[in-house]
Amino acid sequence: MQAVVLAGGLATRMRPRTLTIPKAMLEVAGRPFIDWQLEKLRACGYDDVGLCVAFLADPIREHVGDGARFGVNVRYSDEGPTLLGTAGAIRNALDLLAPTFLITYGDSYLPFDYAEPLRSLNAHPDCAGVMSIYENRGSWDTSNAEPDGAGVWVVRYEKGRPDLHFSHIDYGAIALRREVIAEVAVGHPSGLDTIQTALAREKRLRAVVARDRFFEIGSPEGLSTLDEWLTANRGAAVPPPSNPSAGPR
Repeated sequence: MQAVVLAGGLATRMRPRTLTIPKAMLEVAGRPFIDWQLEKLRACGYDDVGLCVAFLADPIREHVGDGARFGVNVRYSDEGPTLLGTAGAIRNALDLLAPTFLITYGDSYLPFDYAEPLRSLNAHPDCAGVMSIYENRGSWDTSNAEPDGAGVWVVRYEKGRPDLHFSHIDYGAIALRREVIAEVAVGHPSGLDTIQTALAREKRLRAVVARDRFFEIGSPEGLSTLDEWLTANRGAAVPPPSNPSAGPR
């Protein structure tokens, strides 16, 4: 099972700290954030991790190494000085990609089973991707996804459109097939959102509905909230899909 982590952003909202420390290395609950993320992925069954890095990549490489102490095999893809966007960064890592893989963000921590989107993708040849979504209704950020009535398919995805009043939000973990990324133009900046929009329009994007709110460290408030949650829940196991939501914290 392979996960690809997008960890090459500039983290402008966290400056001045992130002028010298990559966002993935910010301390959360007494440890670099990436430690929590890699251990969570391993607990969910991932043993192969591709780290897409760019800005301040060296401290991440030096700290994580080959990933052995986290129980995973880590390989790196470096965008270099010109950032390629989320889809472009993954296209740059094409040689590392398995036939199916999970994508998550280097500033997201998700209290759910990261394996569920990839399991669903591997079980359903009728789709090109599986997106985890959360019934946000504008609470934590702008909702950007709308599932069908049964919650099986994402039927619309539009980033940056608060006027559409969607019910759900991209939770931050999407499983894709390698051929989807192979179609992205090489070396040109492009966003993962354009792929998600197209797949939803073509009814090729299945849904996995998460039950608990997401956490992020892209803002000082988000980092503080996650710090508190991890401190309180540091021994928590991966919640099974059947668990009822505990509600936002």
